[in-house]
Amino acid sequence: MIRPVLLLLALTVSAWAADFRAADYGAKGDAATVNTTAIQKAIDVAAKAGGTVVFQPGVYLTGALFLKSGTRLQIDEGVELRGVQDLAAYPFMPTRVAGIEMDWPSALINVYQQQNVRISGKGTIDGDGKAWWDKYWKMRREEYEPKGLRWAVDYDCRRPRLIQIYKSSNVRLEGVTLKRPGFWTVHICYSQQVTVDGAIIRNNTEARGPSTDGIDIDSSSGVTVERCDIECNDDAICLKAGRDADGLRVNRPSEKITIRDNTVRAGAAGVTFGSETSGGIRDVEVSGLHVLAGVPAGILFKSASTRGGTIENINIHDVVMEGVNSAISVTFNWNPSYSYAKMPEDVKNPPAYWRVLTEPVSPEKGLPHLRNVRITNLKATGVRQAFTVASYKDSPLQDFQFKDVTIEARSGGSIQNAQNWTFTNCHITPSIPEIR
Repeated sequence: MIRPVLLLLALTVSAWAADFRAADYGAKGDAATVNTTAIQKAIDVAAKAGGTVVFQPGVYLTGALFLKSGTRLQIDEGVELRGVQDLAAYPFMPTRVAGIEMDWPSALINVYQQQNVRISGKGTIDGDGKAWWDKYWKMRREEYEPKGLRWAVDYDCRRPRLIQIYKSSNVRLEGVTLKRPGFWTVHICYSQQVTVDGAIIRNNTEARGPSTDGIDIDSSSGVTVERCDIECNDDAICLKAGRDADGLRVNRPSEKITIRDNTVRAGAAGVTFGSETSGGIRDVEVSGLHVLAGVPAGILFKSASTRGGTIENINIHDVVMEGVNSAISVTFNWNPSYSYAKMPEDVKNPPAYWRVLTEPVSPEKGLPHLRNVRITNLKATGVRQAFTVASYKDSPLQDFQFKDVTIEARSGGSIQNAQNWTFTNCHITPSIPEIR
């Protein structure tokens, strides 16, 4: 009686471990053939058996791919999935982007309302994003900024993200090199129990791609980001929770987040909280962070007077910064030309999302709050300003604890509208600028 049971178990395990070769479904890694249909067929067949999609070495052009529950996408060394530069290859789908819910092009790799999915390997996923970046800059500089519509261009210029994890759970992204997304690199939205481990993000290899965030955690819980190496042209690791009236309507926090042992080589900050804070950000631990020279801020909190929401219970420890402009930065009037949307009087039939973006938020709901922050064992050298911190009088920054902090800086900077800040064994020492 035991042997048949063991045989059945062995067959079951074998079926779940099966590899499905994309080449068997017509995929060609010749950097010329568009393989969207072939790779998706391999994914769909693998999903029925809980299998793994694998590739022979090569460059595989593709549009949007949709992973299914129970499957694994294995991108081994020598394999590259490269996004095609055709918006029609990325079907529009309901999602949230830059803080509001709207239809948006699907990402190159999508985990959309799925469970138990793994993306792994030492290969590369490349968005080939420069065409999207050029389109954005042309629209912004030639059309939108002259009309005072800086706030609208990010939404009107539809650019595919590289990886979207949306309304999904138990997802792992491991080891893969990610580069040149049209928009954000990894967007984790409305999801639970997601791990990003050992990803290498390189978005500045040929040009500085606008809004090429590294990893965005958006109204999600139980997320871990660890051992990643990030070089991007906007927020490197960013926590978000919705924007303005739409974010307040959704009212869903980012919470129970662990960020550890990551290196940030380029980006807006080592770790960013905001500016989309409407649903709240809480219960976050950041440790083992290494922020290298040229990054503007080590730790950045940002929001605006229409965002609302509360950032609280933040534990940051064992951080090393080298040559950042500001070690600790808080700005709650961030980027006004982008943050405060106003409908032009001469616009008669605006897109629906313009109406959402310009919906008024009362001062009572719009003020963001930041409290209960602990920063310990932080060492920063070659810093321009130790603190660049400001909030509103009606929303002071409350209950910050600094312990065992050493910052070598040209100036101490400033702290405005703060309450109950304590410093234990903290040293801010002057540095002398290098003379050339």
